[in-house]
This record gives sequence, C-alpha cells and structure tokens, in this order.
Amino acid sequence: MSYHVYILASHRKTLYTGVTSNLVRRLEQHANGSGSRFVAKYNIHRLVYAEEAPTRMDAVHREKQIKRWRRNKKITLIESINPNWIDFTNTPL
Repeated sequence: MSYHVYILASHRKTLYTGVTSNLVRRLEQHANGSGSRFVAKYNIHRLVYAEEAPTRMDAVHREKQIKRWRRNKKITLIESINPNWIDFTNTPL
C-alpha cells in the first residue's frame, strides 16, 4: 500500500494539505463535499501537488512538515513540479 501527501488549491490559491492511502477516493470525497469542511467552505478542489510516501508514518510526518511551513515555501514546493498550477485531478500521477 502506498500513501500520498497532497496539496489542493482554490482558484484564489487558498491551500489545503492532506494525506491519504487512496488519492482518487479522497479527491472524490473532497469534490462531493464530504472530505473536509475547510475544503468545502473555501471551494478548494484543484490538485496542484502530490508525492508518494512508502509508509503511513512517513506520509503523516511529511504532511505535518509541510503544514508547518510558511505559505511562500509551500508555493515554492508546488511550483517546483507545477509552475502553472495545473489541476492534476484527472491526470495520472
């Protein structure tokens, strides 16, 4: 089983960082409003960053690390692989 740390963004670039063992299912949950109240409230549905982690513990550690970062560091991370903030929701990673 693999785990993913991911960052979603709204069109206004409000960011949400999460972790999951099933990225497709989690994105579907966010899309239908059952994933997170914050995501639903701020209409955050564009997958702009994702990375795989070998274990659940590694993924949770990485998620916490990213959540502690300042916004500009998160933006630098996103733009390191996605400079145009393309929505990867329907793109295989």
